[in-house]
Amino acid sequence: MTSILRSPQALQLTLALIKPDAVAHPLILEAVHQQILSNKFLIVRMRELLWRKEDCQKFYREHEDSVVSASREIAAFFPDFSEQRWYEEEEPQLRYGPVHYSREGGIHFAAPTGGPGPA
Repeated sequence: MTSILRSPQALQLTLALIKPDAVAHPLILEAVHQQILSNKFLIVRMRELLWRKEDCQKFYREHEDSVVSASREIAAFFPDFSEQRWYEEEEPQLRYGPVHYSREGGIHFAAPTGGPGPA
């Protein structure tokens, strides 16, 4: 699936956490995934992980009420993800399109444009 996203404003990063009871049911998980896509969110990274109850409680206690926590949360789930690099390199490409969605990978990515520079 290819689309062109034209936005005068910079894209924002949003972390979506899907709880275990939804992930346990493939039909519910697919419905959640489709809801995210139908609301025109771009999925730029995806990861599955299994946490102990204690890890979850600690995570929510540390991140319950802070705007700054979004960067910490993204770093907790995607340690190799660089927000600065994403805003400098990937965000403009995703904002101006064209954008592909990979069903296998479950993420969006900038489509090659045929011009110079990275796609």
